[in-house]
Amino acid sequence: MTSDRHHDAVRLARVGLSRVLEPRDVTGHLILQALGPVAAWEVISGLRGVTGTEHGALEATIRAYGKPLPGGGGLNAATMTQRWSARAQDCDPARDWSRAMQQGLWMCMPEDPDWPAALRDLQQAEPVCLWGRGDRTRLRDLSDRSIAVVGSRDCSTYGRSVTFDVAGGVAARGWTVLSGGAYGVDEAAHRAALATGVGPVPTVAVMAGGVDRLYPVGNQALLEQVVQEGLVISEAAPGTMPARFRFLDRNRLIAAVGRATVVTESRWRSGAQSTAHHAAELSRPVGAVPGSVQSATSAGCHRLIREGSAVLVTDVDDVLGLVAPLEAHGESPHGADSKTGQTAMFDGLSESDRHVADALPVTQGATVDSLARVAGLPVRAVLGGLRRLERAGLAVDRGGLWVRPRRT
Repeated sequence: MTSDRHHDAVRLARVGLSRVLEPRDVTGHLILQALGPVAAWEVISGLRGVTGTEHGALEATIRAYGKPLPGGGGLNAATMTQRWSARAQDCDPARDWSRAMQQGLWMCMPEDPDWPAALRDLQQAEPVCLWGRGDRTRLRDLSDRSIAVVGSRDCSTYGRSVTFDVAGGVAARGWTVLSGGAYGVDEAAHRAALATGVGPVPTVAVMAGGVDRLYPVGNQALLEQVVQEGLVISEAAPGTMPARFRFLDRNRLIAAVGRATVVTESRWRSGAQSTAHHAAELSRPVGAVPGSVQSATSAGCHRLIREGSAVLVTDVDDVLGLVAPLEAHGESPHGADSKTGQTAMFDGLSESDRHVADALPVTQGATVDSLARVAGLPVRAVLGGLRRLERAGLAVDRGGLWVRPRRT
């Protein structure tokens, strides 16, 4: 099979798989991981069974997964395919792909060069593909400079104001604001980014259903503007209706693509809590904005801070300090042409001390051990570097917790 024909076969297989497999279908995704998209589609759609060689590869993948499969028991191809058969029988990947192109949609898959690399951190929960609307060339700009801004749908006036400040400030520094396109905080985050964004992708909305059905309907005009100036993406195949479990599943995509997740206002139980926990599990920084202790709409933020899942943040400098300390102090969002301000202060530092300085947070202090992990240096080297940085005014010891000093 030629390279182009193989790529076409892989694409059609992933089109079919995106319609049949749900994100939480562990067995289906392990089959995909073990056999590859073409063979996995043939098995999952019921065209054929698992061969002897494939069975060995699948068993090895399941062992590497290290957790019991849903439902327990062993692996029985005939039993497995029964639950996929209803969807597979109605699925025609070639027809679906043709229809999507006619609607102006595109599909990106892990085999494509512009696949967001951050999604690979999801491992077996990596999406089958991404469907999208908007200029696809913007997709390659996502992972490096994206921050998720999420919160409750029924946000207060305070929550909306804080979200405008945070999301607008992030976008004004050239970063992409990720959110879910819903009412409340999501809506405010997208609007602020569209109003102030200076980067190539001001905002991205991650849908729980198909990108051909912008949801909620009340935000359709806003989401159409996101399509024009940013991107609307989803792992769900076109035509898929949003469902409660799909909102929870899509939260892992927002958390994975974002360099950090910020919860601006959240009730005790909220989808934003799910996104924050996904981010923490992926070792992404999480920030939460505090509110009144008497406000139920901020109870979720206070919970995240109290449990240690999130760092308290109050402004855009705090937010950017989670992921890029230099950005928080005014470095050009597209890279400085000359050394000014904070960057010039690092001139003359050794490579080791520069790594320590870059690892220092600007909000909640970090221990020497955590700085050693972030900087990739021995603890002794970090201790020496911190003392040198302290003498230079580039590090502050707050009772064993180290921070980068704020500068104006």
